Amino acid sequence: MDNTKISTKPHYQILDGLRGVAAIIVVCFHLAEPLAGSRFDNLVNHGYLAVDFFFLLSGFVIGYAYDDRWHKLTFRGFMRRRITRLQPLVILGMTLGAIGFYFTDSAIWPLIHTVPVWKLLIVMLIGYTLIPLPLSMDIRGWEEMHPLNSVGWSLFFEYIANILYALGLRKLSNKALTIFVVLAGALLVHLAVTSPNGDIAGGWTLNFEHMRIGITRTLFPFFAGLLLSRVAKPRHIKNAFLWCSLLLAIILFMPRLGGEENLWLNGLFEAFCIIILFPLIVYMGASGAVHTKSELNICKFLGDLSYPLYMTHYVLVYFYVAWVSNNSGMTLAEAWPTALMTFAGAIILAYVSLKWFDEPVRAWLRKKWK
Repeated sequence: MDNTKISTKPHYQILDGLRGVAAIIVVCFHLAEPLAGSRFDNLVNHGYLAVDFFFLLSGFVIGYAYDDRWHKLTFRGFMRRRITRLQPLVILGMTLGAIGFYFTDSAIWPLIHTVPVWKLLIVMLIGYTLIPLPLSMDIRGWEEMHPLNSVGWSLFFEYIANILYALGLRKLSNKALTIFVVLAGALLVHLAVTSPNGDIAGGWTLNFEHMRIGITRTLFPFFAGLLLSRVAKPRHIKNAFLWCSLLLAIILFMPRLGGEENLWLNGLFEAFCIIILFPLIVYMGASGAVHTKSELNICKFLGDLSYPLYMTHYVLVYFYVAWVSNNSGMTLAEAWPTALMTFAGAIILAYVSLKWFDEPVRAWLRKKWK
């Protein structure tokens, strides 16, 4: 039993709030995606880059929280803390996805009703572990490694980054870590500008190409965030939460660049955002401070809601996607009331999941493993 006690450092409230802003934009991206005719005209065109922002935030926060505490911490103790933080909502998301699965039988997923219950249960149980499912176990038809909760792929790579950090990469000197991050950045640029789709979207299918995309999307932002937590000297930046939120929203809502003729241009833009702009946003957020109680409450609410929202919203998006697919030719003007109700439902579901499940389960786990 690991009885090591580690004091809690002060939170970066603005970074918590930015995580919530990114999670909200992810929901908007997934609601706009089914209405887009192609990857060139999504209303929230770069919303998927929020995942890369999450990875960078995670590396920064983990470096800040744990880098100077390993003399009091073991690998098992670290992983228990990460499992306590991440795993309850992984399990809840997979369970809710299984409960709603048969109700999303639709034009886009016409074979859902043919999936036997025993196979659904096996997929759910494997989903609890985040072990990637092979294509032969894809019960939905989207070639996803986690067909009951689409966003599970990013948690799989989050765990990989955490394990790499704990097993040894945390021991790298700042110089060695800088070299590692530069090399990871070069791989990211190469992926972005050579992608046949002109973007870095991918990582959710158990095959070589998606695994390459997933690990490339993880290595640079996570370990760049770790390096930033070590070397950054935060300054005082006024209204940091406002400016960071606006910059993040501009990036994620930015229309696609280059068109079909210059796919590399969009890839270069995405690499620039991940390598330059996202670290800048995190640095600005770490340099700011909340000055009013209302700003503090907003950041806390967004921060608390961010992970439950990310991990449960796609359960409702499945119903929304099924509805759009059953009403072919749906326009934004026709779909927005249902999209708005789905968005509101996602916020409510996330809050209920936080208060009635996530917080009580985490408290129970901390007590059990104390």
